[in-house]
Amino acid sequence: MGQSKLLASIVIGAAVGAAISMFDRTTRQKTVATTKRMKESVSYYASHRSELQDLLEEKVLAAKVLCDTVSENVNTLAEKVDEFKDFPSTIQGMISDTKSAFTSSDKE
Repeated sequence: MGQSKLLASIVIGAAVGAAISMFDRTTRQKTVATTKRMKESVSYYASHRSELQDLLEEKVLAAKVLCDTVSENVNTLAEKVDEFKDFPSTIQGMISDTKSAFTSSDKE
């Protein structure tokens, strides 16, 4: 029962906040303009469904390409991290080799 009061309070608070924001002329004008554009878009795509379908397919394809690109980048980064994990041991080996080269030349 507490959840239903919370949800109702959130909805009422959002409605009151929206109503208060409408007292500002600029906000009111932008809201009316946005609503008109949305109405025009909805009515246009309602009568041109094939264009809407093409647009959606294009957006889905773009999202898939983006996802593939991100996946490739993550794989590349993972490979680079693996390379850098071996890097300290390589440096340590180089330091040991250099140290032994200098200490063996001092003995001679």
